[in-house]
Amino acid sequence: MTSLKYAHVERERRWLLDGPPPLPGDARQVRIVDRYVAGTRLRLRETAEVDGTVIRKLGHKVRIGEGARAVAHTSLYLDDAEWDLLVTLPARTLTKTRTLVPLGAGHVAVDVHTDGAVVAEIDGDGELPGDWPVVREVTDEEAFTGAALAR
Repeated sequence: MTSLKYAHVERERRWLLDGPPPLPGDARQVRIVDRYVAGTRLRLRETAEVDGTVIRKLGHKVRIGEGARAVAHTSLYLDDAEWDLLVTLPARTLTKTRTLVPLGAGHVAVDVHTDGAVVAEIDGDGELPGDWPVVREVTDEEAFTGAALAR
């Protein structure tokens, strides 16, 4: 068993959408490039905010329990020199625009991938608003994890 001492446990649900949902004016958008390092469970993430702020992280995800619903996630923030070294590792890339839509006390992350796929993700056991164009829930489908979608 992997130690969870420094990890944050994420429990999430995911849905495939038939296009972007209606977005409120207070939704926040970021551009994300994920690099899944070949042969590892490591992910390099670069997030670009609308104001030009760039955040770079090294992440490690380990599933705990059955299925894809619970994941122990550890992140390290990287400076430019660390990023420049690690980004040279062989990796599969996933690029997406993420819109964070407020919902109750939290939010829904709506990811529009460069291939046009739209996936909504919510922490915990929440539900999406009823007027969203849901095709189906894909929480337990390996094909809809970030690592599987990366090219």
